[in-house]
Amino acid sequence: TQPGRTATRSQLQADINAIFATGFFSNVRVTPEDTPLGVRVTYTVDPNPILQSVVVEGNQVLPDSEVEAAFSDQYGEILNLNRFRIGVEQINQWYQDNGYVLAQVIDAPQVADDGVVTIEVVEGVVEDIRVQFVTSEGETVDEEGNPIDGRTRDFIITREFETQPGDVFNQAQIEQDLQRLFNLGIFEDVRLGLEPGDDPAKVDMVVNVTERDTGSIAAGLGLGPEGVFGTVSYQERNFGGNNQSLSAEVQLGLRDFSFDIGFTDPWIGGDPYQTSYTVNAFNRRTISSIFDGGEREVTLPDDDKPRCDDCGDRPRVNRLGGGVRFTRPLDEWLGWEDWTAFAGFSYQHVTIRDADNNIAPEDALGNNLSFSDTGEDDLFMFQVGLVNDSRNDALQPTSGSVFRFNMDQTAPIGSGSILMNRLRSSYSFYVPVNFIGFSDGPETFAFNVQGGTILGDVPPYEAFALGGTDSVRGYDFGELGTGQSYFQATVEYRFPVFSIVRGVLFADFGTDLGTADEVPGNPAGIREKPGTGAGFGVGVRLDTPLGPLRLDYGINDQGDTRFHFGIGERF
Repeated sequence: TQPGRTATRSQLQADINAIFATGFFSNVRVTPEDTPLGVRVTYTVDPNPILQSVVVEGNQVLPDSEVEAAFSDQYGEILNLNRFRIGVEQINQWYQDNGYVLAQVIDAPQVADDGVVTIEVVEGVVEDIRVQFVTSEGETVDEEGNPIDGRTRDFIITREFETQPGDVFNQAQIEQDLQRLFNLGIFEDVRLGLEPGDDPAKVDMVVNVTERDTGSIAAGLGLGPEGVFGTVSYQERNFGGNNQSLSAEVQLGLRDFSFDIGFTDPWIGGDPYQTSYTVNAFNRRTISSIFDGGEREVTLPDDDKPRCDDCGDRPRVNRLGGGVRFTRPLDEWLGWEDWTAFAGFSYQHVTIRDADNNIAPEDALGNNLSFSDTGEDDLFMFQVGLVNDSRNDALQPTSGSVFRFNMDQTAPIGSGSILMNRLRSSYSFYVPVNFIGFSDGPETFAFNVQGGTILGDVPPYEAFALGGTDSVRGYDFGELGTGQSYFQATVEYRFPVFSIVRGVLFADFGTDLGTADEVPGNPAGIREKPGTGAGFGVGVRLDTPLGPLRLDYGINDQGDTRFHFGIGERF
């Protein structure tokens, strides 16, 4: 509306709207008056007060600093609702950027005469967490319309969620919660649904889970160094619906009987720090790499040849015992992020035996194979350790690192009165690279260094063995060396090939640090193991539901070659 032009009602309303649109006024009125010369138009405006502060109602997670950052540059000036709206958008954007996807400012701001503006937010508070079991066909109810019953107890599922009723829904945190739940390995699928809560401003989380078969029974026959043997095994990874693991394996041969029984509870009920424990009992019989391999095979004596280098029978190490081990993450307990501690106790009655299961205390050259001269030792061992794991993936890491430290201390009780302190440490780190790029997938340089030493008594079968699939490749198990101490280093270049196939180039180095003759009986020296060596080669990784299967072809520094097969990455 301009002087000298016709004034209309629609124009006057447009003027009011335009004045409101400046954002400076809380009320605008127009008063037209007739005069002899025409119509006089008067606009009466109520300016907004000077903005003093902003108060947010209904927030739990929005920091005061963000409110200050959004509005502080407007304090001391007349409130302009346009500029104020930009601050509101900044608040909404902070919610989105930080994963609070259900949060937003609602309703118009309430402006007080003293310049205090109140805004209300709804942040999407979680009212309840419910579990819903889903069949593999996607059904949530049975034929009678009843909810599907699952084996897993509800609290086993909900305790994996850091998000709890009363918390604000955060998408990033929920994704971590769901991944942690899926990593339990007892579910085929895990999905989240949202439903309105009893309070319209809140939300119910519905955790939809599809369970997988977690039990297995297997039986088989085999042929090994001891002859024909039969094996029966049982495993249940969700025992009693409590995510507890129970496993048992029994092996019966013509000359020996072995078993391994274990039970693991990954989270002791009622413990706020997620302490787990494992108990096991076993009888294991193996041909130890300590007494095997090398240029010169040394075996057990026989009645006709009490002192010979090649009598044909090799010593077996039989371990009968059991133990318990407790593990606790240290982030909630001590605030040490990515750190885990463990402590335990075990007992083993160790005997050295021949193929007929008879005690064999000496080899064919008269060297003791046990710490005592009877062929029987008792190991009462206390174990403690620390782990720091910041890898981005435990199965196939491409970045981060993992550090491990273990200490085993025996008590001098029983046969042999062994007083031994064993220290071991390992550090691995992973560096993402992009060298070839001919196939989708990450490329990584992986590095590992490790070492250990034994203080005090050294039972020969407890010494460190070097060489093999998990040591220096190109050498057979224990073929490189056996020592009281050791050092080992590995570097791998891991790269994608196609689909589920990956390749590896590797180099390994290991040494017993000249401690072979400090092991009683000098098993490495007698077998002429070199003690220090290296290997390099290429490998293939095949990704499977069980984890990576690996096949490596190694060449050692003496020119020998060997294939190595394993499950899981080398480190």
